[in-house]
This record gives sequence, C-alpha cells and structure tokens, in this order.
Amino acid sequence: MVDYSTITELPRSKASKEQFARSCNRYYFAAQFCENKDVLEVACGAGQGLGFLAKKAKTVIGGDIDKNILKYAKEYYQGRDNIELRSFDAHNLPFEDNSFDVIIIYEAIYYLKHPEKFLKEAWRVLRKTGTLIIGTVNKDWSDFNKSPFSYKYYSVPELYNLLKNHNFKDIKFFADCPISTKSLKNKIISIIKRVAVKLHLIPKTMKGKEVFKRLLFGKLLELPPEIKHGMVKYSPPMPIPHNVPGHQYKVFFAVAHKQ
Repeated sequence: MVDYSTITELPRSKASKEQFARSCNRYYFAAQFCENKDVLEVACGAGQGLGFLAKKAKTVIGGDIDKNILKYAKEYYQGRDNIELRSFDAHNLPFEDNSFDVIIIYEAIYYLKHPEKFLKEAWRVLRKTGTLIIGTVNKDWSDFNKSPFSYKYYSVPELYNLLKNHNFKDIKFFADCPISTKSLKNKIISIIKRVAVKLHLIPKTMKGKEVFKRLLFGKLLELPPEIKHGMVKYSPPMPIPHNVPGHQYKVFFAVAHKQ
C-alpha cells in the first residue's frame, strides 16, 4: 500500500503563492458545474475543496484510497449534512449506475495504474447528462517534474483521445497557471528548477519540497483545511484547443460529458 500522505497537499502544509492560488482556483472552476447537483470527488485527499463544492451542490461525496489522508476530511467535516466521506479505489467505484451528476478528479489520474478502468467506472456511475472534470499537471510544461508513485502523464491531445475512446462527448479543455518568463526572476527560477529536475535534486516529499520552495519563493502560505470564497482572486482557466500540446501553461482541465 502506497503512503500518499508524503506527496499530498495536507492542511497546514506550506505552499507558494501560486500553489495556494492553484488549489483554490481548481474548486472555484469546478463549482460552476455543481449547482444543485450530486457530486463525487475521486481522490479527494484531505478534502479541502469539498466544503466549497457543498455550498453549491445538493450532495457531495469525497473519497480516497488512503485512509490516513481521508481522516483529515472526516474530522473536519464531521456533522456537515450534505458531505459524505468514503474510502475507495478509483478503479472500482462503490456506487450504483447513474448515481452522480458530476465527477471530479484532480491531480490524481497519473497515479492510476489503469486510468481506462476509472473512465469506465465514471461513465457507469454518471447520469445521462453527467459531467466529468479532470485536472492535471501539464507534462509539456518545460519545468515539469514527475511525481513519485505516478504511472503516466497525459498531454492535452492524449487525454482527449482517451476520453473520446471511452465514449465521452463534448470534450473541452482549459488552461491554468500561464507561464511567465518576462521577469528576470522568473527566468532564473525556471533555470534552477530545470537543472534541479535534470540532476534529480527535487525533493520527493511535500515536506522536502517546502524547503526547496522557500529558497526559490521566500515566505510560503499555509494551506487551509477548507477552501473558501475570496481566499484568492479567481482567474478563470482559458479555453485551449484539444489537438495541440501546450507549453505555455502549467496545468489544464478537461471537461467531458456522458451525452
């Protein structure tokens, strides 16, 4: 059993300003699809986004394979009427057919040994007009660094084809965290990160990465147990074509529909 807690963004862990904003933005983005819906977040981790989604959704279920991480969410959201926490494997979703309107999986599809199994399961438990939202780091970003325990990262065209081959329709992509190389500081940071990646100097754990980030970015911010409105100014992800690999952004979202 893999201990994902070493690589997961947990409450009170330290993050750069951009990382903090990215954590908030992904749920600000997802919330627009969740109004009065039954929502499932797969690989929800410590559940920082569940409370924000629950303010819009009818019901929210969050699940993760790592029970030690899930306990953060269970303790924090105890007593919330429309939030349920369950432990499960993304390859085998323990729900009946046609159970959800929206399924979300953020920064986790590359940890799945058989992502095609997850997509089949997502298709099964989504309702006819259901929506699947996938968020992932962009492997075509020049400073991309592979995470421990990961299996396969997808480019935009690769993920589009994967979704299309599993019967999803109206597949759209959106980019977040545009890469800025205008300032000398950003250029220097980018060079340092590329060298560190090439020489395998990037720490493998979130705790180790905190030290590395502090050296590059200075003062870090504490990640909250629950993302709330107004923590950062929302920057809506930009629509991007599905057939072109991108080098100008760090993360992207795929929004696909069952019908």
